[in-house]
Amino acid sequence: MGWLALVLRRWRRVRVQVAYGAVALVVNLGAGGAMAESLRVLALGDSLTAGYGLPADAAFPVQLEKALRAQGYDVSIINAGVSGDTSAGGRARLDWALADKPQVAIVELGANDGLRGIDPKVTEQNLDAILTRLKADGVTILLTGMLAPPNYGADYAESFRQVYVRLAQRHRVAFYPFFLDGIARDPKLNQGDGLHPTREGVAVIVQRILPSVKQVLGNGGKG
Repeated sequence: MGWLALVLRRWRRVRVQVAYGAVALVVNLGAGGAMAESLRVLALGDSLTAGYGLPADAAFPVQLEKALRAQGYDVSIINAGVSGDTSAGGRARLDWALADKPQVAIVELGANDGLRGIDPKVTEQNLDAILTRLKADGVTILLTGMLAPPNYGADYAESFRQVYVRLAQRHRVAFYPFFLDGIARDPKLNQGDGLHPTREGVAVIVQRILPSVKQVLGNGGKG
């Protein structure tokens, strides 16, 4: 075979490979011409979200993402939990939390407000500002509620609980009444401090909150 024929033959092979690659790329592109991306879900919270005292793979965002993917959802959950954060702290870092442009947000804040006895009106103002900003950015929201410890009295506990009810109604967002439902005060599902869930405790949280998360996602992220 002459050198020219050999070159032409190799060129045809390369051209076919390039064409095949282009077809494959088109298949992976959506109608908008961009690579399909996972649905971005922001988990905005405190140590309960961050995974205090747990290996990275045991944190709430990781376990929730795994559970959703197992049911066919193509989601990427952003762990924006900071241990020790109050509602004020979450509000202060909202710009940073929104840098990844999430489409959905799970808001879990207020536990440290309740532990510190912060005026429920202050907590409400901070959470109201967070929800207002998220909605302005077009983010779909799941608000999770929190209960205050009993040591501040029944009136404080009820005022604190009602903060979340009012906010959910005011902003017309999905609402999960108690983030720690099913594990609170259960020593088998909490770490030694009695406040933070174990890996197994997080698994219970995920199992219980999963229907609410799926309802918020709808068909978004569904493969």
